[in-house]
Amino acid sequence: MVQINKELCIGCGKCVKDCPVFCISITDHKASASGDCMNCGHCAALCPKEAVSIPGYDMDDVEIYDKTTFSLEADTLLRAIKFRRSIRDYKPLPIEKEKLQKVLQAGRYTATAKNNQDCHFIFVQKELAALKQQVWDFIENYANSHNDNASADMLPYLSFNQRRKADCKDDYLFRNAPVVAYITSDWPLDAGLAAQNMELMAVALGLGALYNGYLARITNANEKLKDWLGIKGKTIKACMLLGYPNVSYERTVPRKEANVIWK
Repeated sequence: MVQINKELCIGCGKCVKDCPVFCISITDHKASASGDCMNCGHCAALCPKEAVSIPGYDMDDVEIYDKTTFSLEADTLLRAIKFRRSIRDYKPLPIEKEKLQKVLQAGRYTATAKNNQDCHFIFVQKELAALKQQVWDFIENYANSHNDNASADMLPYLSFNQRRKADCKDDYLFRNAPVVAYITSDWPLDAGLAAQNMELMAVALGLGALYNGYLARITNANEKLKDWLGIKGKTIKACMLLGYPNVSYERTVPRKEANVIWK
């Protein structure tokens, strides 16, 4: 539940009008909160006197709006979106922790259903070799135990494994990316939105990204690996490879006409 400093509150009513769950009211010219608050923070963002705080949240992380640094030029943003590419070739360089922190913040601040903030982010860089080994061991054990009766959804992984064993430099599943990022969430859309914001931040930092459905599925199938990742019992909803691109592009690519209905 949000807390309202009565000494600072001027009873302007802005928080009451903007509260999505109607748990703020004005009494004796002062705002007060009660009921089922979802801690969305709209009231804290609106208050002209900084009278609102949320216990358990880092209020020092709150920033005052500044149009010159908080605004994006629309055409620049659209061009950045058009120019982004799925990167499948990475330089053998680690990603600095401060850059990964910014990618994390982009995901952390993404909107979530009912402000549940349930996304769980896992970045694997230092222990990437251990992650890879567990993935390949899982696939190898499956191949040995199923022989000629492998399920259709496992056939691609058996192929990836055969390629790797034939050529140790063939890293088709991981693309030689230095970082694997997983996102778990109770709501698939929450993870998808977070991943999109994280990719945009990665691009802004000079990094590249690739959404890796193959790696998400094989990790979800391996409960031992999920336990190692610290997400036992959770379901991975998005997986991304991150790194410095080893390829450069000169232009945007064409797309089909928008399938859109205007009414």
